[in-house]
Amino acid sequence: MKSTVRTKKMVECALLVALGTVLSLFSVVNMPYGGSVTVASMLGVVLISYRHGLRWGLGSGFVFAVVQQLLGLNNLTYFTTWQSVVAVMLLDYIVAFVAVGLGGVFRRSVKQQSLALVCGSLLVCLIRYLCHVVSGATVWAGLSIPTEAALLYSLGYNATYMIPETVVLMLAAYYVGSVLDFRREKPTRLAAVNSGCRAADLLAATAGLLTVGALAADVALIFSHMQNADGEFDITGLAVSQFAGSFWMGVVIITAVTAFVVAALIVARHMLLKNAKDQAAEQQ
Repeated sequence: MKSTVRTKKMVECALLVALGTVLSLFSVVNMPYGGSVTVASMLGVVLISYRHGLRWGLGSGFVFAVVQQLLGLNNLTYFTTWQSVVAVMLLDYIVAFVAVGLGGVFRRSVKQQSLALVCGSLLVCLIRYLCHVVSGATVWAGLSIPTEAALLYSLGYNATYMIPETVVLMLAAYYVGSVLDFRREKPTRLAAVNSGCRAADLLAATAGLLTVGALAADVALIFSHMQNADGEFDITGLAVSQFAGSFWMGVVIITAVTAFVVAALIVARHMLLKNAKDQAAEQQ
């Protein structure tokens, strides 16, 4: 019996890792020096971790990391020393993608499944981002990242694709977590939850659209300054000198205003739902 259960888990993990690999090939955006925005390619490993625990998640993350490394072998041709090759393999692939296996760490502490998956997705994306930042500021410095202010440029470059990647993954995790119950042996469809308040649903949809719109605007602003007059990629355009008069001020303003408005919409939605619940209780 135990061998049968273990075999089922192995087959499920293999299928989800394979699905993640396929999704990673469909990139929405490809950066010139590594990194891309995919169709929630890490979601499969996050679900494995949530369903079967961290041991299975980390193991599946390692397999996923090896596959991603094999797909990105051409990136190793930029380096001439074995130390650099090993550093890139560890930071940009092994550690970065094995960490995705931590996506189910909030299963016990966060009762709501969709929220637990969103928190897990945010955590693994943050860890992966930090791995790429360290790699960019050290190994890639002098190649695709300017040696001067390498850490700052690495923070900006890797954010251009990791922020959209994080948002896409979190949205996908929230959706599947709201539709299917992954806590059961066989995932089953969750009963549809009706808030009973159309205004609250409208506020939630508006908040989501504003978030996506602000993200698109920020990425467009950043990308427009990552090429020189000849249309070639040039990361030095991300310099933050004379901040008040640079495009970075626009990015900060858009992000701050959107965050404030979205927070206000979330609070308003919470109040509407509370009022609707109180009215329903009074009628009973």
